[in-house]
Amino acid sequence: MSKQDIIEKMAEQAEISKAAAGRALDAAFEAITEGLKKEGKVTFVGFGTFSAKERAAREGINPLTKQPLKIPAKTVVSFKAGSKLKDAVN
Repeated sequence: MSKQDIIEKMAEQAEISKAAAGRALDAAFEAITEGLKKEGKVTFVGFGTFSAKERAAREGINPLTKQPLKIPAKTVVSFKAGSKLKDAVN
């Protein structure tokens, strides 16, 4: 399912225009991004939790040259599905 498919579904279910649904979806994504930047965690009860986690620096190997290389530390986003989402999918 693409972003456009989600916008169309939102517009249909909420009985709003596709443009308004697109702005609402963009605003939701922006709010999730800001929440992860500021607090490191965004929770939707029953749906799931987005969290920002620190990944430590580590050693890796370049698959082409087989030479070792250093992979720098970075922040990654993870998602853990909530119980209602798990039940709906299964």
